[in-house]
Amino acid sequence: MKTPIAIKRDTVAAIFIDLQEEHRQDPRYLVDGYATILANVQRLQAAARQNHVPLYHWAYIVDLDSQDRPFHPIDEDGKSAFSDKSDPLTEICHEVAPANGETLLIKAEASAFRTGPAARDIKSAGIEWLVVAGVWTEACIDASVKDAVAKGFRVLLVKDACGSGSAAMHQTGILNLANRLYGGAVTDTDGACRLLAGETVTVWQVEGSVPLRFTFDNAAALYADL
Repeated sequence: MKTPIAIKRDTVAAIFIDLQEEHRQDPRYLVDGYATILANVQRLQAAARQNHVPLYHWAYIVDLDSQDRPFHPIDEDGKSAFSDKSDPLTEICHEVAPANGETLLIKAEASAFRTGPAARDIKSAGIEWLVVAGVWTEACIDASVKDAVAKGFRVLLVKDACGSGSAAMHQTGILNLANRLYGGAVTDTDGACRLLAGETVTVWQVEGSVPLRFTFDNAAALYADL
């Protein structure tokens, strides 16, 4: 259902996940509509900085020399098939890279919050809401959002600042999360920027259990209505 909400100042942080060069340069891992996603992320970051909201950035780095990953896909050279520690394409895209003083964290799994002190440190700063953007929607965004909710955060999922390998993958990923985004909300970049500025905005919030029963035929329309 659509509900007007406002987010109290000093209780929100902005989270940016895996916005790395491999998603626009490696033909195997291109994100559909990545240029638009990056432009929307730039707007979110500008709004966060203007309103003194802390920004946290994550990059996915695979180090097979130190990580136990028995079923991980590898290339012919024995390196990780994606996000290998030696690959320069793991760099954050320059236009959405951390500014001076902003936190850049490295993760070795899908979720930004499954292990490590990040969730504890963010919560200890009084943060209740996480504004989430990044890629891929049904993978690292999905895992990070679910773990964030499990750790007691309210998640504002910014649907047009996330993306995946295709529109279908992205849209169904957002719908799956929306069905179970307890305590949080879904909005677009415009809405998120206004919320970061302290405005009241009407957003989509889950009511009941799995209200979005989508099909191949109606998924795009349901996604547009969020």
